[in-house]
Amino acid sequence: MRRTGIFLVLLILLACAPVSACTIFAVTPGASENGTMYVGHTNDGVGPDWRNIDDITLTYVPAADHAPGATRAIYFDPNSGSDAAGKKAGNATGLVLGSIEQVPHTYAYYTASYAMMNEHQLLSAECTDYAKVQLDAEEGKRIFYSSELSNVALERCTTARDAVELVGSLIDTYGYYGTGETLIFADPKEAWVIEMCSSPAGTGGLWVAEKIPDGEVFVAGNEFRIRTFAEGDPDMLYTPDLFAIAEEYGLRSSSEGDFDWLEATSYGEYSHPYYSLMRVWRIQDRLAPSLNLSPYVEDSYTKALPFTVVPDTPVNRTTALSLFRDHYEGTDFDLTAGVAAGPFGNPYRYLGPADAHTDFQNESSIEVRAGANPRPVSAVFCSYSYVAEARSSLPDPVGGVLWFGPAVTYETVYAPMYAGSENVSTAYTTGTRTEYDPDAAYWTFDFVTNWAMLRYDAMIEDIRAEQAALEADSIRQVGETDARAAAMIAAGDEAGARRLLTDFTVQRGDEIIDEWQDLSAMLVVKYSNGLITDPATEDVDEPGYPAWWYQEADYQYGPRVYDLERLRATPGLNYTGENVWVPRNASIDQILERI
Repeated sequence: MRRTGIFLVLLILLACAPVSACTIFAVTPGASENGTMYVGHTNDGVGPDWRNIDDITLTYVPAADHAPGATRAIYFDPNSGSDAAGKKAGNATGLVLGSIEQVPHTYAYYTASYAMMNEHQLLSAECTDYAKVQLDAEEGKRIFYSSELSNVALERCTTARDAVELVGSLIDTYGYYGTGETLIFADPKEAWVIEMCSSPAGTGGLWVAEKIPDGEVFVAGNEFRIRTFAEGDPDMLYTPDLFAIAEEYGLRSSSEGDFDWLEATSYGEYSHPYYSLMRVWRIQDRLAPSLNLSPYVEDSYTKALPFTVVPDTPVNRTTALSLFRDHYEGTDFDLTAGVAAGPFGNPYRYLGPADAHTDFQNESSIEVRAGANPRPVSAVFCSYSYVAEARSSLPDPVGGVLWFGPAVTYETVYAPMYAGSENVSTAYTTGTRTEYDPDAAYWTFDFVTNWAMLRYDAMIEDIRAEQAALEADSIRQVGETDARAAAMIAAGDEAGARRLLTDFTVQRGDEIIDEWQDLSAMLVVKYSNGLITDPATEDVDEPGYPAWWYQEADYQYGPRVYDLERLRATPGLNYTGENVWVPRNASIDQILERI
């Protein structure tokens, strides 16, 4: 019997569940310049993470051995239905939802809101998606959300396929709650995407996974990206009862041909049209402009943007680190241009009601909102981002590097952290959004972003210069450290190599924070009080505003003459930027002729 009625009730109950937002990508070895696997993630959310601490800090979890019979607790994630503006669904109490049998040994890994990279070069990234069915957590029935799934996978797995299979089996066995989710898992040779949501049956969950073809790049931004497939596809994995559940609960009919995962389980984007797809288009178009992909689509179910693209030019490390630094510059959606960007090209917008992460479409209706801002890849509410790399040509402790950047992606600096390191700079492990700490990595970078908004077009040049210099130096030092550590491992001294990698990871993190704090101090002096002061020469410039802004701001109707009333009543005056001299006894009509 079809249970469409029950399914619709679930939709009504869950229609207002809020969510968070991220952008992710995977560059397979065949698509990169030197055979490197790259995985990137922006954590664009506000609130505590699965550890019940603020989501702006990084945690290194060491490897561990476990006694026979030990169990692993599974924690409730307070962000499993949370809004980027901080409205959290659920109580962040550290509630243990259940436990699973522990394995004898777990691997070391880096995590925050989600797992990132483990000591065996297994990489992961996450983004939230809208799903038709989003059920609450329930002890013993639905205990897993994507955050803990990613952590367990990196604790236990060394390959991407093993991680996907483990995550799928955990969902099938222990149940899934919360928003729809996309996870990337990648190792030095292979990358997979797994997407998941709650099941209308109330137990287990629905999930499907697809292998990313080597030589191609995958991008996602808060919308399921897996589409049609048929049973028996060797590059697809899915929950065993997926088709039966979909049929029983009216998600699809067997007469409809190939199963479309996106259409069956989701209405596509959330918040507003183009919230997700514009970011996918932007990164795909940057990497493969020859495809001439259009940013304009018919609806959320479009197939105009492919699952993956082949980049026109193989992706190198510098390009990979740049993909999240984007405000649609040079396109029709350029956030640095126009009145909304202000006189100095500020690309960041204050969030308003139309930007809320609430469902704007359902089975029968679509909400046409009064207006929303374009959602850029570099979002002002980002808590951290990273680009992780895995290199098959190097031993695991050396080959895996997590390039971690606190706060907003466009103005951050990515610090290298090795898979074989056993510690990180303290600045990256401390801090909270509710208390300013100049020594916390998040606040070090977030301060610069917020200060730059005062005169963005000028300050961003200083920021880019320092950013490029620091990352270029990090790349140089990573090359040197790679060679030294790999040679030590080849000579049988892996312990010494790990000490070297740890020392480098901590020291380089400290250096980047020190340099960025110096930049902060310079920017405060240089751009205070609406002036531009050269700290070296002490020259002071009073640049004012651009001419177009004077025109838009009605500057030409300001106090240029004593007869202000007549001046303001004069239509069609344009700001020219030119000053003129007139006799002291000139009439307003004579003055108007001149200006």
